[in-house]
Amino acid sequence: MLIAGLQVDLVWEDREANYARLQPRIAAAASCGARLVVLPEMFPCGFSMDVDRIAEPFDGPSVQFLAATARQHGIWIAGSLPERVGDDMPSNTLVLASPTGALQRYRKLHPFTFAREHHHYRAGTERVTTTIEGLRCTWFICYDLRFADEFWATADDTDCYVVVANWPQKRRHHWSTLLAARAIENQAYVVGINRVGRGGGLEYTGDSAILDPWGTPLARASGAETMLLADVTPEVVADARRVFPVLNDRRHS
Repeated sequence: MLIAGLQVDLVWEDREANYARLQPRIAAAASCGARLVVLPEMFPCGFSMDVDRIAEPFDGPSVQFLAATARQHGIWIAGSLPERVGDDMPSNTLVLASPTGALQRYRKLHPFTFAREHHHYRAGTERVTTTIEGLRCTWFICYDLRFADEFWATADDTDCYVVVANWPQKRRHHWSTLLAARAIENQAYVVGINRVGRGGGLEYTGDSAILDPWGTPLARASGAETMLLADVTPEVVADARRVFPVLNDRRHS
């Protein structure tokens, strides 16, 4: 399955501007044959803590944008957004839209306490794995990448980890190192899609990558807006685990 990751700049707290920026890029990915298109974390607004301004209702405008665009192109699209359910604190929610517009959600398990995200966004409680055209994808958001146990817990049922992010330039080495580690230790693909540009006073250099189960980059980019493309197949994962059966020796507590 061909996966496209869109490493883009995001207009701060302006979802209509971000929709306009993303629409032609998603169309270009679909025209290349991508079946899954991955957007960065908080694609409508950037990593803002001003939830009174940016939080959207359940099935709000950004969810409708994803669903309508996925239906238009007959593809799968994933990206995270600030979504509120009722009167509760919103969650940083990854929404996956299918070619029919059907939706699945993953809520970020680990809010970034260093930036006080936990004061503005409610933590999720469940890991989520979705089978997309035979490929088992497990979803994570940014800071989740630092918690290896979450990846370990789903490894047996995962071919591809998808991590969407707003990971700043000052810790770019951590991002690239941890993406590779998660691929190598779990013998699975890792798709890590980060933003570029400036938002909320922070610089972002992207460093997005698609890694195979051996940790080898199939596509990567930094510093500029671009589209990453890679063909991802579950057979490659199964073969890596057969040839070098590390997961069989993992101890589960």
